[in-house]
This record gives sequence, structure tokens and C-alpha cells, in this order.
Amino acid sequence: METLQFLFAGFGVALTPENLMVAALGALIGTVVGMLPGLGPINGVAILMPLAFALKLPAETALILLAAVYMGCEFGGRISSILLNVPGDAGAIMTALDGYPMARQGRAGVALSISAWSSFIGSLIATAGIVMFAPLLARWALAFGPAEYFALMCFAFACITGLMGDAPLKAALAAVMGLSLSSIGLDSNSGVYRFTGDEVHLSDGIQFIVVVIGVFSISEILLMLEQHHSHEGMIKLSGRALFNLKEMAQTWWSTVRSAVVGFVVGVLPGAGATIASAMTYSMEKRIAGASGDFGNGDIRGVAAPEAANNASAAGSFVPMLTLGVPGSGTTAVMVGALALYNITPGPALFSQNPTLVWGLIASLFIANVLLLIINIPLVGVFTRILKLPNWILVPGILAVSAVGVYSVHATTFDLMLMAVFGIVGFLLRKQGVPMAPLILGFVLGDMMEQNLRRALSITNGEVGILFESPISKGLWVIAVVMVSVPPLVRWWSRRRGAAAAATAA
Repeated sequence: METLQFLFAGFGVALTPENLMVAALGALIGTVVGMLPGLGPINGVAILMPLAFALKLPAETALILLAAVYMGCEFGGRISSILLNVPGDAGAIMTALDGYPMARQGRAGVALSISAWSSFIGSLIATAGIVMFAPLLARWALAFGPAEYFALMCFAFACITGLMGDAPLKAALAAVMGLSLSSIGLDSNSGVYRFTGDEVHLSDGIQFIVVVIGVFSISEILLMLEQHHSHEGMIKLSGRALFNLKEMAQTWWSTVRSAVVGFVVGVLPGAGATIASAMTYSMEKRIAGASGDFGNGDIRGVAAPEAANNASAAGSFVPMLTLGVPGSGTTAVMVGALALYNITPGPALFSQNPTLVWGLIASLFIANVLLLIINIPLVGVFTRILKLPNWILVPGILAVSAVGVYSVHATTFDLMLMAVFGIVGFLLRKQGVPMAPLILGFVLGDMMEQNLRRALSITNGEVGILFESPISKGLWVIAVVMVSVPPLVRWWSRRRGAAAAATAA
């Protein structure tokens, strides 16, 4: 009852005209920033943080603005994934696997609208989870040490087996390539430069945006130029811009399950939307079984990762508010914003500054509704992008991609590296090698290495620490099951098919 009283007081803060206007503005800005490849929520929040402080906004108003931008970016990341096969950020990679095929089938509007709805449900469930379970989940998150995080990363890689389909070796090769790319640059533990070839531009490693733009955007452009004439549109459009009740019912339980999983993963500091979306996509593909058409435009393949990455984003507020530990890169920037106001997040924040905390939580509910109201009517506007002929669309995609890559370090080296990754991605895709495992390997590789080193340093190299805790053991068991079961199922299916053919003969 006391929690509900605090929440109602929070709505009183969030529903003031100033805060309501700020939330709407942040939601709109976040959607636009999220749909631009390479920017993502971290950059969106980082750009607006000094502006909010310079305008001398009250602390709760500034935090509401940044939170709305964060949630808006998670909504917006799906747009370029579905329409152009260019993920707006790492969390939107899974969305492209079925969203883009849906767009190619003339169902871009359906994909965009169902993704907006799933994002809304995911964020709504996660925000309700913050209200009900924040202190409990914060204590649970403390049980995760380096060994547990390493096991979690291995579990995430095991989830990639759900993306392998009939080409497990190709997917495994892509994942290994991603892991290899993540090891390039300065070793943070020893200070040694690794695999840089004495190239100074690689001293900080390869940026995520360079890889993702190269293997997705540039390779897609090359495929388009190969397959289409210049006067043709890239994708044919259908007349329907919104999902129907049947499609909503089809995706409902996938959305709810993925939202719960995404929220739990988001509570873990550093886990993030990438792991959540990969886990839930794989989970839903397994649940669907033979009835699914994942990878070829299954609507559940859009709903599940979108619900998960938005729930994960909301879940990342739990460790920030209750422990003072950023749950994601974006909430790390928001912790910096609180420092500008001389506010220290942590357990005492709920008692010392309840107006700020509950105003922020209430604003998440409000921003979520505003984002749905903003995004659903704009589906028709977004899909009109696909009416552009290739001679306009291709240079446009290339220009946006190049600007996004150049904005990171302002060097032409990154542009050349982007082109190289584009050509390599084009050749790999021609051979049927999936790109999603490559990107996931690249994103998770550094976190995996750092947690392995921390765990081993605790025991002076004794590997037993990786399997000691009940959490680690549980994650390892599930990972082994996820890796071993699919080949056994395929083998059994082939055996039964051969037996049935022999009987028929």
C-alpha cells in the first residue's frame, strides 16, 4: 500500500505540464535518434544531458527527459532494422532477422506496428516490475560475480544455436569471427596492443558502429545493386499499415514471455538488451518449433526481441536506483547526470529523494504511452521510405551510414574499414553465413573476456570458480542443453524420416 502511495505521488510529479511536455519531447527525439544507425540511446542521452543542465531544469525534470529519450531510442531502433536491414543499435539486431523479410514481403507496416505494440507491452511489464520487485531484484543482482557473468555470456552464445538453423558450422564461424574482432585493440589488463598491425587507428579497437554498418548496411547496398535495377523500388508495399487482432493474439504470449525475460536480464548490470533479445528470439523459435517460420518473416520474431530489449532498458533502472550501479551504458550516463545535481543514486535515494525516484518511475509509464501514441500514427510515414527508387534510396542509406561512422572518431580510416566490412559481409552473405552471430560475438566478446579474467584473478587461475556457485551451475547446464538438444532432435527427425521412407518402400 505504501508503494502505491509513493507511485501516485510520482504521477503527481510526472503529470505536471512542464514534465509532461519534457517527456513528450524526449520520446519524439529518442525515436528519431534511435532510427538513425549508429547513434543509439547512449549518444542520445549524452547529447541532451549537458543541454538539460545548461537550461537549469530541476533534477526530476532532467531525469524524466533523459529517461524518455532512452526509451524512445529503444522504440526507434526497430525502424531502420525493419525497413533497411540496418539495426539502429545492438539491441535491434534480432529484430532485423524477421522484420526485414516481412518488409520485403510487403508487410512493413505490420512489422512496424506490431514492434511498437510489443515495445509498449515490454516496457509496461518491466516498469510494473520496477515498482513491485526493485529491492528484491537488486539484492539478487548482487549475487552475480565475474564467474556468474561469464557463465551468462556463454549461455548467450548457446542461445545463438537457435539462430543456426541448418547451417550450424557457418553460424559458429560467424560467431568466432565476431569474437576475434572484439579482441583487437589495447588489452585493458596488460596495456599491450593486440592484433593492431601497428595501426594507430586500431589502438582503441574496432567500434561497434563500424562493424554493424559494414556487415549490414553496406553489404545490403551491394546486394540491392546486384539484384535490382535502378528504377525499381527496394520493397513492395501492401495497403495494410497496422496489425490486426489475429496477429496481436499470435504474438501476445511471445511478447509477455520475452518482456519478463528481458526485464530480468536488464536488472543484471552490464547484461543489456543485446543478450535479452538474443535469448528471447532463440526461446521463441524453439517454442514455435515446426509451426514457426523464423528468419523468413515470422511476426513473433519481431515481437519477441522488441519486447525484450525495451523491457531490458526499463530493467536497467533497477540497479541504478537501488544500488547506484549502472545497469547499462545509457544509465551510466544518467548516473553522471545525477552527479551534476549532487545526487548519489543508491539505497538511500528512495528515502532521501522519493520525489525524484517515484517521479522517474511514473514518467516511464507516461513516456511509454506517449511513444505508442507517437509511433503508431507514424507507421505510414515510415513505410513511405520504401517508395523511394533505389537511385535515391541507396545514396541516402550510404550517406546516413557514412555520417554515423565518421561521427565516432572523425577519421577516414573508419570509413575505409566500414567499406572493407561491407565487402566481407557481402561475400559471407552470398555464401549463406548469417551476420547476427558475428555481431553478437563482437558485442559480447569483450564482456566475456573481462569477466573471465576477473574470475580467474580471484583464485589465481583456478578454473573451478567458474562452476562453483548454484547460479553458474544452472547457467552451464542450460547452456549445454541448448547446444546439445537441437542436433539430437535433427538427427532423430532424419532417422524417423528415413525409417518412414523405408517402410513406405
